[in-house]
Amino acid sequence: MEARPLKSGGFSYRYHPIKGKPIKLGHDRIAAIRKVLDITGGGDDIGTIKRLWEQFQESARWNRYAKDTRTDYAQCSIPLLAIFGDMRAADIDATHVARYLRVERADAPVRANREIALLSNLIGLAIDRGEAKHNPCREVRRNEEQPRTEAPDVADFEAFVAWIAAMGGQRAMVGMAAEYAALAGNRKAEFLDLSWPQIDEEKGVIRVKRAKQRGKKRGEVIEHIEITPAVSELLSRLRAARKDDCLYVFSTRHRTHYTSAGFKAMWQKVIVAALAEKVIAKRFTFHDLRAYYATQYKAKRGELPDLHANKETTARVYDRTKIVKRRAL
Repeated sequence: MEARPLKSGGFSYRYHPIKGKPIKLGHDRIAAIRKVLDITGGGDDIGTIKRLWEQFQESARWNRYAKDTRTDYAQCSIPLLAIFGDMRAADIDATHVARYLRVERADAPVRANREIALLSNLIGLAIDRGEAKHNPCREVRRNEEQPRTEAPDVADFEAFVAWIAAMGGQRAMVGMAAEYAALAGNRKAEFLDLSWPQIDEEKGVIRVKRAKQRGKKRGEVIEHIEITPAVSELLSRLRAARKDDCLYVFSTRHRTHYTSAGFKAMWQKVIVAALAEKVIAKRFTFHDLRAYYATQYKAKRGELPDLHANKETTARVYDRTKIVKRRAL
C-alpha cells in the first residue's frame, strides 16, 4: 500500500497489486488498510474484538498484570465477546457501549463496568495498531457503584466461626482462613498460599507480601503481622490440622494451597449454607472481613491499621464504624 501526501494535507492511499494497475483506496487510512486486507484475503478478523483479545493476551502489558487480574479479565471476556466479538473496534461507538452497560448487562451493573474497562483496553490496542481512531468507552458514564458500608456483626461472625469449625474437614479450613482474615486483615491474594516458613514465632511475626503494588514497588512491601494471643491460638489449630508436614498453612485435601477460584467457590457454598441454617442474619463477603479487621482495630486501638499505600483509601473503603466518639468543649 502506498501513501501519497496531498498538498492540502493528509494522504491519498492506493494499493499496488503484482503486475496490475494501482487501486485507489481513498483518504481514510483505516478504511484503506481494510480494503487491502480484504483484497489479499487477510482481513476477515483483523481489528475485531475477538482478534484483539487474542493479541492483548500476547502483549507485554498482559504479562505485567498480576495473576488474579488476568483471571478476572478472562472471566470478563466471556460476556463481552458474546456481544462484541465479531465487531471491529473502529465500528464500535458510544451508543453500543451505553447499551451494553444499561441493557445487555443490566442484571450485573458492577460487573459490566469491569467488562467495559477490558473493552477500553482492547480498543486502545486497536488504536496503537492503527485499526481504530478513537475510544468510545471513554465517552460513556459507567454504572453507579454503591460501596459496601457495613462490616460483619461481631456476634454473627463469632457464631459463623463456631458453626463452621464444628463441621471439620475442608469447611473448617475455610473457616480458619476467615478467622485469619478477620484477625490479620490480609487479602486472600496475600495469604492463600501462606507457607509455614513465613511464620516466625520466635520473633512473633507473620511475613507476607503486600498485594496490589505497582511498578517498582511490586512485591517489595513486606508486611509483618504481629502474632497476638488470638492469632497464636488460631495457628495452633491450623498446625493440628496440618497434613503430613504440608508446606501450606491453609491447605486443600490434596496438600496444595487454594486457588482464588477454588476458595471463592467454597466460600459461596458455606455462606449460602450459613444463611439457610440461620447461623448468620446477613450475607457478608470475604473481603468484608478486611473491613471487619479495620473497624475492630480502630475500636480497640484508636486508629486505623496500615492496610493501604494511601491512608485515605483505608479510611474511605475499610472503616465502617457506625459510632463516632468525640469530646465536647
